[in-house]
Amino acid sequence: MEPIIELKEADIYQRETLVLKNIYLTINKGEFLYIIGKVGSGKSSLLKTLYNELPLMVGTGAICGYQLDKIRSSEVPFLRRRLGIIFQDFQLLTDRTVNKNFEFVLKATGWHNEIAIKDRIDEVLNIVNMGHSGSRLPHQLSGGEQQRIVIARALLNNPEIILADEPTGNLDPDTSEALMEVFMEINREGKTVLMATHDYPIIQKFPGRKIVCEEGTIREITDDSNIIDFESLLDDESAPSVNN
Repeated sequence: MEPIIELKEADIYQRETLVLKNIYLTINKGEFLYIIGKVGSGKSSLLKTLYNELPLMVGTGAICGYQLDKIRSSEVPFLRRRLGIIFQDFQLLTDRTVNKNFEFVLKATGWHNEIAIKDRIDEVLNIVNMGHSGSRLPHQLSGGEQQRIVIARALLNNPEIILADEPTGNLDPDTSEALMEVFMEINREGKTVLMATHDYPIIQKFPGRKIVCEEGTIREITDDSNIIDFESLLDDESAPSVNN
């Protein structure tokens, strides 16, 4: 197996606050990994460290060949082009259509050919079954449709890794399951997927490797036989914290 993410002796901070301590984590190319835990346990902070919104100050880390503990600011945009990031809130530009949102991303990341831009937008919208939505504004879409659009946006630059932060947190169960089918298909095509969640039914229906954030560190769940203990690691708050 080929590691695509590695953290060793990593301490993760939100400003001066230590959130997770002494993290060891290896994720191989093509894996599907859940990061679970209660709101405020460090799930989002772990993801933010991987895309360098939170700098790795203690320990070592690598993702897609970039050393997180040594990365220069000039390298960060190139790292992020290798990642597809799906935020807790949609972060769509509300004053322009889906197509124009996507054009903005592609042009900001070096695309210039208008035909190639249009073809890529059509391609990713079709992947998430939203090919009819390019001319619509974000407010004209349901929450589930907006989340599909966000997934498509994350795929624009053909990333190696998808980092998804609570992508089903505010959706109904049927919509959540439909979105998970999209994530699973993306994973089957070879992309590594990391998903922070406390959506217990989704975790049970769509199996994957599980890392739990608790008590200021992480551990891997390798045995789901005691389902009651597993469920107690999660909570049922539907509104995720921006600082978790």
